[in-house]
Amino acid sequence: MAWSKMKQSLESFLSPALSGRVEYTATSYRYLPDKAGRSYIKVDKKYVFNMKDTTTSIKWYETEQEIKNDPEVQIPINSEEIEKIRKDSQGKIPEDRLIVIARSRKISEYAKEILSAQSALSKSDFESEANRFLASSIEESLESKDILLNIFALVDRRVGKKRLLNMAEKMKLKHPIVQYFYELRLSSFDKGNS
Repeated sequence: MAWSKMKQSLESFLSPALSGRVEYTATSYRYLPDKAGRSYIKVDKKYVFNMKDTTTSIKWYETEQEIKNDPEVQIPINSEEIEKIRKDSQGKIPEDRLIVIARSRKISEYAKEILSAQSALSKSDFESEANRFLASSIEESLESKDILLNIFALVDRRVGKKRLLNMAEKMKLKHPIVQYFYELRLSSFDKGNS
């Protein structure tokens, strides 16, 4: 599918409140086949999605340690995770340390998932991911670990406010760019739009 048609298809699925605010842009180099094109997502005429661009306010992590030391990363811990550590240690670890250990383990898992998603994204082709989104169900895109599929689904008109609100806990475990688009979409409901 030609980029212009694909862009038109992607933008036709945008929530009415975000139509005209969110824009997909792609460049290609016709005469340099070995040079990859670039893809961007703009919000209100500002580039917010471009992994290589350091001027965007979205954090792209380079190491697991950066994620672990980022004060903005809030990882929710539930009682089952604490209970699992309690059982694994046969009750030998003090209660206050159980939470610290559970959080540390979960942050390590989270960091590996984030770095894996980022590296997969840097290798992927924006257009092939857009095609994948257009060919799959909205549920698959929301549940995917793929950053782009999550973004396309979050701004999609088929995702309602109730579903978005039910995803609040899951969103805390997503990449900052996915969280950005989640907040953008939620704010569109606050303004009386969908």
